[in-house]
Amino acid sequence: MKSIVSEKGQVTIPKPLRDSLAMGPGTELDFVEEQGKLVARRVVETDPLSALVGLLPPMDVDAAITEMRGPRWDKELDEAPRGHRSR
Repeated sequence: MKSIVSEKGQVTIPKPLRDSLAMGPGTELDFVEEQGKLVARRVVETDPLSALVGLLPPMDVDAAITEMRGPRWDKELDEAPRGHRSR
């Protein structure tokens, strides 16, 4: 497939290539020269938080919360007997 460079240095990427590479309006490309060839690569934005996924080992969240907070409240065990208040 051929394309012509315009006076402004613009090139139209042929539609079959745009379709096969899922390139729509706003797709950002990075151009480099490799051994005399022009190579375009899609710029992939990475979410800074997604880079953190997988850094920590898997954990049982319920067990961790129980460890931090202690066992859950149990009415029979935790409710103090009601005594008479003196005035």
